Amino acid sequence: MATKLKHYSTLGTNDKEAAENFYNELLSLINAIKFPANDRITMWLSPDDNSVILAIAVPYNGEQASSGNGTMKGIALDSKEEVDAMYAKAISLGAKDDGEPGQRAGAFYGAYVYDLDGNKLTFFNFDA
Repeated sequence: MATKLKHYSTLGTNDKEAAENFYNELLSLINAIKFPANDRITMWLSPDDNSVILAIAVPYNGEQASSGNGTMKGIALDSKEEVDAMYAKAISLGAKDDGEPGQRAGAFYGAYVYDLDGNKLTFFNFDA
């Protein structure tokens, strides 16, 4: 399967199986395609153009994965309803709330969660 690599973010994990299960379920809401690159990294691709949406990886150096203070992965969605659905799905899968869906600055509508490894995610719609 060929991929178009426009941009991507990689989140570290200490439990690849649990992280894969979490993101398989969560990203199924946007029909993302799972692509297991190797035993250390898994990517999810856009069904529209096979560009990489997100990757998870066991750290290459063998040390514990940890979330960065101030680091966040944003996932752009097509509507406020999709933001609401992704947030609800993430919470149902065990994510920790860090900001319920709502209008933020100007045209930015977003919701915030921490995944199972403590990585911060925002699901957002920017309807300028």
